[in-house]
Amino acid sequence: MSQPPRIFDTPLISQHLARRTELGNFVTDLVLADLEDRLAALIRDFPRAAIIGPDIDKLPSFGQAASARFAFERYAAFAGEDDVPALTGDDYNLIVSILHLQAVNDVPGYLARLRARLAPDGLLLVATLGGDTLTELREAFLAADAMVYGGASARIAPMLQVRDGGALLQRAGLALPVADVETHIVRYPTPLALMAEIKALGAANPLLDRPRRMASPALLAAAAQAYAERDSDPDGRIRATLEIVWLSGWAPHDSQQKPLKPGSATTRLGDVLGQV
Repeated sequence: MSQPPRIFDTPLISQHLARRTELGNFVTDLVLADLEDRLAALIRDFPRAAIIGPDIDKLPSFGQAASARFAFERYAAFAGEDDVPALTGDDYNLIVSILHLQAVNDVPGYLARLRARLAPDGLLLVATLGGDTLTELREAFLAADAMVYGGASARIAPMLQVRDGGALLQRAGLALPVADVETHIVRYPTPLALMAEIKALGAANPLLDRPRRMASPALLAAAAQAYAERDSDPDGRIRATLEIVWLSGWAPHDSQQKPLKPGSATTRLGDVLGQV
């Protein structure tokens, strides 16, 4: 079987994360708050649960479902060459992955390997950056590259579109797949302030096929000008889109709902519509 192409430079991502400042990571905070709400709606016990993320010190040690509190095993994302951390056993009732999937090289394989670690009727929850994240910055750099260098370079990583989420979950062998998206608009004083925060969060260009030369002052100035012209508000601040895609699916089990067989309906659609 052929290996999927390498898109992301995982060792470089690890280096970026290791060099981060003490600046608060509001993206992780948003995702963890949303995770707390999603878990609180589940009437389910999770005797064994794992959580994976790039900020292992920020990952919760415990979760709270509607029925009970439970402990998390915590695993660091981007800690080695493999996309999936070394989870032990195949009896997890819950696996949560946050802000990792957007920078793995084999997305279907990643989901399938996590699925293999789930017990029957176990739940996989994934939060990842969506395809519209930083779309303004992407467009600004495309315009700046064309102006300064006469062509485009890969500067913003490709990200998952929510419409593809359900199919990926099914391909991984998960039942009852659900994909939804949370969109946030974040504002910054200038485009350069946004770029500085991206670097401080350890999220600088992670692509293996990235430009090898440093971005020149002329390129940064052109990108900042294009950004401000396209996506600034009347007060001069610029907008940045942050899209969080959530995926959820269950390891198959006989107790789960299943679609009826074709032709098994006992009521005609025409009869129902005639009663309206």
